[in-house]
Amino acid sequence: MSESAAARRTETIPEWKKEEVAELVDFLEGYDSIGVVDVAGIPSRQLQSMRRELHGSAELRMSRNTLTVRALEEVDDGLEDLTEYVSGQVALVGTNDNPFGLYKQLEASKTPAPISAGEVAPNDIVIPEGDTGVDPGPFVGELQQVGAAARIMDGSIQVTEDSKVLDAGEPVSEELEGVLSELGIEPKEVGLDLRGVFSEGVRFEPDELAIDVDEYRADIESAAAAARNLSVNASYPTAQTAPTLLAKAAGDAKALGLFAAIEDPDVLPDLVAKADAQVRALAAQIDDEEALPEELRGVEAPAPAAEEADDADDADESADEDDTEDEADADDTDDDDDDGAEGLGAMFG
Repeated sequence: MSESAAARRTETIPEWKKEEVAELVDFLEGYDSIGVVDVAGIPSRQLQSMRRELHGSAELRMSRNTLTVRALEEVDDGLEDLTEYVSGQVALVGTNDNPFGLYKQLEASKTPAPISAGEVAPNDIVIPEGDTGVDPGPFVGELQQVGAAARIMDGSIQVTEDSKVLDAGEPVSEELEGVLSELGIEPKEVGLDLRGVFSEGVRFEPDELAIDVDEYRADIESAAAAARNLSVNASYPTAQTAPTLLAKAAGDAKALGLFAAIEDPDVLPDLVAKADAQVRALAAQIDDEEALPEELRGVEAPAPAAEEADDADDADESADEDDTEDEADADDTDDDDDDGAEGLGAMFG
């Protein structure tokens, strides 16, 4: 397009459109996250209610699609990617929250609504079992006509079992619309359907934002715990694992000092306690109490710790093995002596 043609086109744009685009640009530049939502089929009263619910956390801005597209392209910075979602009845939504929070808030703002004849059922429509509260009359036939198990019982029309009257994806008939309206059943949800969001240079689709927050948090916590364990076991210090590694090193150093009987101020109390236990164990083995100091008379041996008991069992097993080996060596020695005597006899005749 030549410059003169572009100039003529610019000159033909009404002033109110320029102002509207400028306001849209200010709106787009005023929030961290910008989304496009579908507002088709939402009654004006419910739309106003949704605006009030979003107040303080998000803002809706509606305009002509052509002006919305122009504003998105004028801001650029990646927002032009949202133009593909601008079709039908849509609005812009701006928030400083992250896209996941925006999606969750929009989903929570949806409300039940009646469905009209000709609309496609968003999910299976079921008339629940129970008393309809409707007096006996032609309505029982209407229920049966749409596929509900209904009969007159105890002076009213009752549905005798949960009855699926329409599959998801099928159009609603006028008869079914009337039955659902009479029963007060609202089988669809009305709300702002998010088509796409642009935030911090990234475009998000709705299916990318529909996550289970609790499950996601649990996965993150599990991964963090596994990473922490790996860091500790590999002795890799980080800001999070350094205290644990220092505590572990201090414990190992203290255990080594106790084992080697190093006279360190931090180890002395445990060394004294260990020596005291050893003295008491030794005193308990002496039958002659007159040979013991008065404070050690009648002392019972302390119960061995689990590790000491295991060590004692290992020592007993080793002793048994040594005894067995000694006996075997003795037998071998006797055999060798016999062989030697026979050899000498053969040598000297």
